Amino acid sequence: MKKITLLFLYWSVSHALFAQNRLTLNADLGRDTISHNIYGHFAEHLGRCIYGGFYVGEGNITIPNRNGVRTDIIEALKKLKVGNLRWPGGCFADTYHWKDGIGPKDKRPSMKNVWWGGVTEDNSFGTHDFLNLCEAIGAEPYLAGNVGSGTVKELSDWVEYTNQDSGSPMTELRKANGREKPWNVKIWGVGNEAWGCGGNMKPEYYANIYRQYATFMTDWGNSAKLYRVASGASDDDYNWTEVLMRDIPHKMLEGVALHHYSVIDWSKKGPATSFSEDQYFKTMKTALDMEEFVTRHSTIMDKYDPKKKVALVVDEWGGWYDVEPGTNPGFLFQQNTMRDAMIAGTTLNIFHNHCDRVRMANLAQTVNVLQAVILTEGEKMLLTPTYHVLEMYNVHQDALQLPIDLVVNNYTFGTEKLPAVSASASRDKAGKIHISLVNIDPARAQEVSVSLRGATSKGVSGRILTSPKVQDYNSFDQPNRIKPVDFKGATLNGDMLKVTLPPVSVVVLEL
Repeated sequence: MKKITLLFLYWSVSHALFAQNRLTLNADLGRDTISHNIYGHFAEHLGRCIYGGFYVGEGNITIPNRNGVRTDIIEALKKLKVGNLRWPGGCFADTYHWKDGIGPKDKRPSMKNVWWGGVTEDNSFGTHDFLNLCEAIGAEPYLAGNVGSGTVKELSDWVEYTNQDSGSPMTELRKANGREKPWNVKIWGVGNEAWGCGGNMKPEYYANIYRQYATFMTDWGNSAKLYRVASGASDDDYNWTEVLMRDIPHKMLEGVALHHYSVIDWSKKGPATSFSEDQYFKTMKTALDMEEFVTRHSTIMDKYDPKKKVALVVDEWGGWYDVEPGTNPGFLFQQNTMRDAMIAGTTLNIFHNHCDRVRMANLAQTVNVLQAVILTEGEKMLLTPTYHVLEMYNVHQDALQLPIDLVVNNYTFGTEKLPAVSASASRDKAGKIHISLVNIDPARAQEVSVSLRGATSKGVSGRILTSPKVQDYNSFDQPNRIKPVDFKGATLNGDMLKVTLPPVSVVVLEL
């Protein structure tokens, strides 16, 4: 009897560790496409994102550059397949006057960046520089218009300057500044965080302001119809989304924004690298809140827009911690660890699984700010764990999202629990199926049984990003400490796939 009891106990423990991780992949039920614009990025005039990050100046002879933009960053972002790039803010957008950033650089007026560190902005990086950068990396530009301190005419003129071919004062001004053909900018943000730094507006007031601005924004007859994004809610402000969807005619609205950062406590965010497991758990809990926010905002949108014509645009997301010791608090410079890889992998899985409504998103921010994919220090440049996750995941871009059913173990800390495993799947245009899996548990491996329905496969391959500790990161002394390698922990037997995920790991499989 004792032997039977022990065997039962062993089976129960093994079952608890592994058997609950079951993924059913419905390969024959795909309906929605994962937009490449979910893989958007964000470049604000903040800290060393633009100056000292992207832009080192046209006269720089020590760092290779193309018209002042680092060529190593250009090449890295081309490999990342950036869907779109949002600029110039953020909070900075509603203090930015675009005409200050065109024409001869030595004649451009300076301004004070009141939001981020109080530094002087000389406007040497402006509209031409940004739009040419987007062309260089193959990303769609996403321009955030100044609604907070700007005017309707100012934004209308910017649209005309970038998009009209000829026959107006703005097109003649553009040509005089060296650009003959328009860039045909499609994506436009009508203000940013109108509930806060964009004007501290009430949703009803902003909805009316939006209607006014959107009325005077036109595509000027070119082939790229404007994609206008309304300044949306923060986190769980569901009333904001309700008012915008109710009060803005949908013929004037292509997207509604949502901002959510993974922050433990806004008054004490915690360190970027020397964090405890308690801090890690709390960060992941806030990151996984994205599932609830996306679901509930989408439900409100469904009420007013059942055909899902208006997109949910999560144009600011990522981890936010205390700045690195000794750096300017207003520059928001933080290191990037395996914790950030966990945030990136789980968040992108959420976006994939809600791609019927989430059709654009922007990680904050690209270089040297918050959850950056690239860090620079003088001539040095490194790729962060977050970069590697987005590079591994870009196989999902413009692929058919495949519905999954997932039952998983919990990652338990104290009395609280989080799902240990996150997943999403897609089929690309070549017919290859990709499955993304994340194990956020810092101590326990997770075995996942995958049942393939509606698909047959002859083999499986994959890549993995992992490291012994969740606090590990790439430094300028060890820039390749964390990088993807081939994954050997998956076996295929008929329509069943067995996968063993090490602690804190991101895996992308190809069938």
